[in-house]
Amino acid sequence: MRKKTSKPKASTRELILQAAILRFSKASYEEVGLRDIAADVGVDVAYVHRCYGSKERLFAETITSLFQTRRFLQDNRVDLASAMTRRAFNRGPRTSDEVAPFEVIVRSLMSPAAAPVLRDFIRKEVIDPLATKLGHSDNRRTSVIVALLVGVDILRNVLRIEPMTEREGGPLEAILEEAIALLAEGERDTVQPRMNKG
Repeated sequence: MRKKTSKPKASTRELILQAAILRFSKASYEEVGLRDIAADVGVDVAYVHRCYGSKERLFAETITSLFQTRRFLQDNRVDLASAMTRRAFNRGPRTSDEVAPFEVIVRSLMSPAAAPVLRDFIRKEVIDPLATKLGHSDNRRTSVIVALLVGVDILRNVLRIEPMTEREGGPLEAILEEAIALLAEGERDTVQPRMNKG
């Protein structure tokens, strides 16, 4: 008889991260305490500090874990517009305990303590590597691509606004892919900033 292979048990560090993800998805940065996260896992708060150093670093790990941008950016450049669009549309229905990544961002967006963490993450882990991947000499077009994806994800998966909740493979997905592909082409000498008239 073939032995059943059991899933490896999550480490305590991973359990702390999962508890943090759930907490930060339901409350703002200020409302989440390390003691609450420690209690969820059944460990002393000192152990949370030993694993992550501070709430700020645990929050940064939470964002990194949810978005996994480095793995996503491994897609070939030729397929990147399509891959980014698919990622925005193919999340599918979530289970009751599944967290939409932007739920965490929306809950802590106005937090003075969380904002620098979010800003650093988006710049260093999303915009800068994407600009490098696309060969952009500055981050303007890349920043607009990220703004488009962030807006679509929030309207689609957090606020659930029609017609943004349209199923994958529809006209909306095609529009987004076309817009991203156009922006991903890179800088053009013909594109000049508009001057205010009058």
